[in-house]
Amino acid sequence: MPRTRKSRAVSSTPVGPTFDPAALDALLAGRQTAGELDDLFRQMKKALMERVLAGELTAHLGYGPGEAKPAEQANHRNGATSKTVLTEDGPIPVAIPRDRAGTFAPQLIPKHARRLPRFDQNVLALYARGLSVREIQRHLEELYQVEVAASVISAVTDEVLAEVTAWQQRPLERVYPVLLLDALRVKIRGDDGVVRNKAVYLALGITSAGTKDVLGLWVDASESATFWHRVLSELQTRGVADILIALVDGLTGFPAAITAVFPSTQVHTCVVHLVRRSLAFVRFRDRKRVAAALRRIYRAPTVAGAEAALAEFAASADGQRYPLIAPIWARAWDLVTPAFQYPLEIR
Repeated sequence: MPRTRKSRAVSSTPVGPTFDPAALDALLAGRQTAGELDDLFRQMKKALMERVLAGELTAHLGYGPGEAKPAEQANHRNGATSKTVLTEDGPIPVAIPRDRAGTFAPQLIPKHARRLPRFDQNVLALYARGLSVREIQRHLEELYQVEVAASVISAVTDEVLAEVTAWQQRPLERVYPVLLLDALRVKIRGDDGVVRNKAVYLALGITSAGTKDVLGLWVDASESATFWHRVLSELQTRGVADILIALVDGLTGFPAAITAVFPSTQVHTCVVHLVRRSLAFVRFRDRKRVAAALRRIYRAPTVAGAEAALAEFAASADGQRYPLIAPIWARAWDLVTPAFQYPLEIR
C-alpha cells in the first residue's frame, strides 16, 4: 500500500493580541514620519498612564467615576494635579488624580516622584560604567531630550551608595564552614577619568545551611597578603568568630594572613588555580590529556593515592615534556593534602 503524507493542521489561534485595522488606521491618521510616530507613542503613553492612575484611585475609593458613592464612603474624587515625569520617551505631562482626604498614594507614579524607575536604571547603568556626572548629563539629555540637573543624578546615585554602605557594614554570621577568598582583575575608571587595572577582593562564604553569601567586596590597586589581612580583620569586626575552611589561591603570605586573624582555620589551596597554572605551560593539543592526568591526583581517594598519582605524572612522557608542572603541585602540597581527610562528596 502506498504511503500517504499526513497533512499537518495549522492552528488559526492568534499568537498575541490582535488589533482592528480600522482602529489602527484611525489612530495613525496619516502619520508617516518618525517624529509623528514618536509623538503618537508619547500621547498613547500619557493616556495609558492616566488610565492606570484612574484605576488606582477607583480601587482606593471603592467606586468608579459616575457611580454612586457608597453611603459609608466620605472620601471622593477631587480633580487632578499636573506633573511632568521623565520617561524613556522624554518628559511627559500627566494628570495625577486626587482625592478629597489626600490619602491616595499612586503606585505607578509615587508622590513627589519626577521620574519613572527606568530613568533611575539608566542613571545607575551609566554610573556603574564609571561615567562622570557631566558625561551622564550629556547622555541623558540626548536620550530624554530634556536638560537633567546634576542634583537629580546625584540623588539617584546617593540612594544606591547608602544601600551599598549598609550592605558593606551589615553584621555577619558567627561561623562559616567554608570561605572562598579571591581577587578579580577589572578595569575601573577613576575620578580623574583614567581607566586603570584594579584588584577587587571577594569574600564568598558558604553558610551552615549550604547557601552562598557574598560577605564583601573591596578594591585596591593590586592583590597582596597585607590587604587580605585587613579584609579578614574587618570580617572579624563584623561578627565572624570562626572559619572552618578557607579556600585560597597561591598568593605568597596568604595562609599566614588568614591564620593571624583566625588561628584555627584550615587553609586549602584552590585546585582550579593549580590546574590553570599547570595548563599554562601545556600546548593546546595536549591540554585535555594533561588535565585528565592531573584529575587523578586531586580526585584520588587518599593522600597516598594522590602522591602516587603525582609521582606517576612526573615520570610520564607529559611530565617529562612539561617539567615545571610537578614542582607546582609539590610546592603547594601542604595546602592540598588537608582536603583528603573529607569524603569525596564534600571535596
